[in-house]
Amino acid sequence: MVEEGQTPETRQEAREEKLRKKKQRMKQHGRGLGKIYKDAVEKREK
Repeated sequence: MVEEGQTPETRQEAREEKLRKKKQRMKQHGRGLGKIYKDAVEKREK
């Protein structure tokens, strides 16, 4: 399943790319969750 304009990947390359993207998503998710928690704590202080 190679899309037009892309070079064919081996299964290993595809797996590494998928894992890299998953880690990136998790970081962003954690950052958003931390902000929500921080906002909740600050709101409670007031």
